[in-house]
Amino acid sequence: MPTVYTIGYKGKPLKTFINRLRDAGIDAVIDVRLRNTSHLAGYTKRDDLAFLLEEGFQIAYEHRPELAPTPEILDAYREHEDWAVYESLFAPLLAQRAAGQVGREVLSRYRAPCLLCSERTAEHCHRRLVAEHWVEALPELRIVHL
Repeated sequence: MPTVYTIGYKGKPLKTFINRLRDAGIDAVIDVRLRNTSHLAGYTKRDDLAFLLEEGFQIAYEHRPELAPTPEILDAYREHEDWAVYESLFAPLLAQRAAGQVGREVLSRYRAPCLLCSERTAEHCHRRLVAEHWVEALPELRIVHL
């Protein structure tokens, strides 16, 4: 059964983050963050993370901004923290951006891809919504949150 994994890096030391990826057998990290170059991202700053994963651990790295919210959706959520509104705006965006096709393409190239975002848990994170959208396109797909 194909599996898509998700992980958030917030609150995870680098060692914990890498060990979770390695223990799960992740072969690709799919970065779904809108803003992934800030100095606040620490070890997960886009170019640094790509180098670390690919050179240090032979884990592929891809930034897929089409799986991220728009700046307007993200900023509105951060201001009002209304998850129901966020979901209602993000779901149509995934459909508009053909996220299901992106999922099929990613899963055709990787055995164990992992969606990356910053939130500690998947409950209120768009990486969960992306994974669930992929399940709609590929019903046999299983989701595991690391």
